[in-house]
Amino acid sequence: MGKKSKAKKIKTRVYAAELARLQEELVKMKQWVQAKGLRIVVIFEGRDAAGKGGAIKRITEKLSPRVCKVIALPAPTERERSQWYFQRYVQHLPAAGEIVLFDRSWYNRAGVERVMGFCTDAEHSEFLRSCPQFERMLVRCGIKIIKYWFSVSDEEQERRFRERIDHPTKRWKLSPMDLQSRSRWVEYSKAKDEMFRHTDIEEAPWYVVDGDVKKRARLNVISHLLSLIDYEDLSPEPVALPPRQADQGYVRPHICEQNFVPEVY
Repeated sequence: MGKKSKAKKIKTRVYAAELARLQEELVKMKQWVQAKGLRIVVIFEGRDAAGKGGAIKRITEKLSPRVCKVIALPAPTERERSQWYFQRYVQHLPAAGEIVLFDRSWYNRAGVERVMGFCTDAEHSEFLRSCPQFERMLVRCGIKIIKYWFSVSDEEQERRFRERIDHPTKRWKLSPMDLQSRSRWVEYSKAKDEMFRHTDIEEAPWYVVDGDVKKRARLNVISHLLSLIDYEDLSPEPVALPPRQADQGYVRPHICEQNFVPEVY
């Protein structure tokens, strides 16, 4: 496979304008999902520091969290490890009129669990065999599954890792598993390729996102997501703001009886 050409950065003003336009379309799409009772699952997987979190944030920041939910599960408990593997994810699947974004998903078994030895060879083989069946069953039940794999170059991932190390507010993003992903880059590549061979199915295909330029990746993902939902504009008509209730002599408590936040700024 030939080396992909390096994408150029996008101007901030162009990015901001296009993001605002796409987020407005996301609101329209959300209204359509609610009105028609659709059930949407969007899975975000990929290399560490490839930009999954930033894309999820831009998708959700203008949407109601009651309709568009983000699921990012911690490591399974002892009890969860004894359950059917997909069980802890099933409870988070959407009801009618909901969109669920999985920030990492059941594909942990094909990625970090496989590479780090957190599952057995038999468990991994069973996942690759049963995952396509599980997803086909969800699709037959009316759930639309959209799967994104965020790709990032070795050089760009290293730059982002170093930025996290040097930035106090980003250091929390760098976990021990992230560091292991650097030292096991090739093993993760093999695991991803094997996962794609088994789970890139017609009913729920994988879509690869070039994440080397974060802003471009965000716009591309949102644009693509919108293209997969055949929605119509159901924006409500503008409403008139009612007048404020007239004061009829009610006396409110004195202001000194309330605790105010100090005005430091």
